[in-house]
Amino acid sequence: MTRTARRNRRTLQVAGAGAAALLALSACSSSDSDSSSATSDSSASASDKLSGTVTVFAAASLKESFTTLGEQFERAHPGTKVTFSFGGSDSLAASITGGAPADVFASASPKTMKIVTDAGDASGTPATFVRNQLEIATLPGNPDKVASLKDLTNPDLKVVLCDKEVPCGAAAQKALDASRLKLTPVSYEQDVKAALTKVELKEADAAVVYKTDVHAAGDKVGGVEFPESADTVNAYPITLLKEAQHTDTAKAFIALVRSAEGQKVLTEAGFLKP
Repeated sequence: MTRTARRNRRTLQVAGAGAAALLALSACSSSDSDSSSATSDSSASASDKLSGTVTVFAAASLKESFTTLGEQFERAHPGTKVTFSFGGSDSLAASITGGAPADVFASASPKTMKIVTDAGDASGTPATFVRNQLEIATLPGNPDKVASLKDLTNPDLKVVLCDKEVPCGAAAQKALDASRLKLTPVSYEQDVKAALTKVELKEADAAVVYKTDVHAAGDKVGGVEFPESADTVNAYPITLLKEAQHTDTAKAFIALVRSAEGQKVLTEAGFLKP
């Protein structure tokens, strides 16, 4: 059956054998798991001609992974383009609710996603696609011998945290509170990449960031895991936005993120499975 015939059958919604087949297909689709649905959506999109630019607002910690996925998406769908705006999830959410044009939002916490859903700017229910855990970034070789979260309270250390409104900052504060530790950082940064950069430039001795950021920095920083981080793991939700201009293309990008191929890129970057 040609693509035109399939399109005509969907448009006319004729009765009889065609409608029965359509109902059977729908029933089969609804019984699939989320991951199967994502793969199915991706396959369906691949069979149709996608076009247009997809604008994705995404948490700063997703920069490397999403840039890779964006390039893969453009290669798979000639004629499409994926543009990104990376930053603190709270700032991105505020921009979306303020009217900034975007098609997809990927947040580093359900709390910041809720800002968008409460404003009625999300289309459908956001889905968690990965999780992320905190880690301490140190100077290369860890010259200050940082071995625990408590070590960061040393007044001789210059420590940087994310702002408390940013998911990485909220998670770090939760870990400190649970451990009854008080820490006065030399600065609060607006997103996790800014906090990491302070250590990379040797303007700070340590920063509490995500495992994925330490991984992405390579030998520019050292990494110290701490057990308290296990209780402050952040879930990352993604959603289509109500004002999306190229809905099918945006949905296909979300499908890629949630597919086995997308999950491979994300887990290799250090993200945890949802």
